[in-house]
Amino acid sequence: MGVNAISPATPSMWQSLIRNEIAVAFAAVLGALIIGLLLIVMIGVPLSDAIGAFFDGAFGSGYAIAASINRATVFAAVGLGFIFANQANLTNVGGEGQIAVGGIAAAAVALKTPVAGLPIGLAFIFPMLAAVIAGAAWGGMCGVLKVKVGTNEVISSLLLTFIGIWLLYWSVQSTELLRQPMTNTATLPETLEIPDATKLPALLDVAGPLNIGLVFVVILAVIIGLALHKGVLGLRLRAAGLNELASRRAGISYDRYVVLAMAVAGGFGGLAGAIMLQGDQYVLKDGFTSGYGFDGLVVGLLARGSSIGVVLGALFFGFLRSGGINMEMTARVPSAVVVIIQGLVIIAIAASGYWLSRNEGKR
Repeated sequence: MGVNAISPATPSMWQSLIRNEIAVAFAAVLGALIIGLLLIVMIGVPLSDAIGAFFDGAFGSGYAIAASINRATVFAAVGLGFIFANQANLTNVGGEGQIAVGGIAAAAVALKTPVAGLPIGLAFIFPMLAAVIAGAAWGGMCGVLKVKVGTNEVISSLLLTFIGIWLLYWSVQSTELLRQPMTNTATLPETLEIPDATKLPALLDVAGPLNIGLVFVVILAVIIGLALHKGVLGLRLRAAGLNELASRRAGISYDRYVVLAMAVAGGFGGLAGAIMLQGDQYVLKDGFTSGYGFDGLVVGLLARGSSIGVVLGALFFGFLRSGGINMEMTARVPSAVVVIIQGLVIIAIAASGYWLSRNEGKR
């Protein structure tokens, strides 16, 4: 009797476990990290050194934690833009270029206009607004190209990324644009440091780059989550993305919402560029984007339309990148191995999503 009462419950518990989103994602990430550790052992790096370096880089000090969160803030901004566009069945892969033009716009306003003399608050707000507008224009172009000539937004946003990166390179190479005055041949191709008044205020009294940009992104995450899943805007974006003809018949302007979705996504990318420039780097230079746009894209993809998922994913990848950089610097783990480990984690999380979808379909 006791065996019969217990045995039917065992498969039920197992089935509930493999259908639990958190449990499956955790198991997938754990498996990927174990494979990554095996790779580190295979190349001859002591495992204790690698793990110690990772935790020192990600959590070892107040500065390390602040730097990790700062990276996560940028990833989250790009990821929020991605899920907004994706609500209309659009894929914005141009985060890297939008960060670039956002950084250019923020640097131009901070360095070439008298905003530094404005009252407290306005001095850093205006460069951020310029970055958002520049990013929105960059993303909005993809929407216009889609509705006017039928260009796929993946292609247009990707190609505009290369243009944006080269514009950034041109801006910091030319003294007629944003490059600092050349006093000698050793002068680096970068801008002057932006004025202190245009830098983002520190969020907490920590020895690191944690700034008010985090607050902005968290507030925006709440707004995006409510707008997409509780508001009329999210419903109309979804309708436009699912069926152009049906949305037009329902009185929903397909063209308007496609352009809006891509412009908002681009605006978030521009905001990410402003946060990077005004909150951490303070100068614009070649390589400014640091691949953050592509990391933010991955965060958006893996979030599956959830703003909470974007925030959690951004934190995960922010700490993962910080730890990986320190592993490379102090434990001599090759950068290629660090990238492979990050790729394994991405594949594992994506595979867990497929697993959950497949099991959901069998129910």
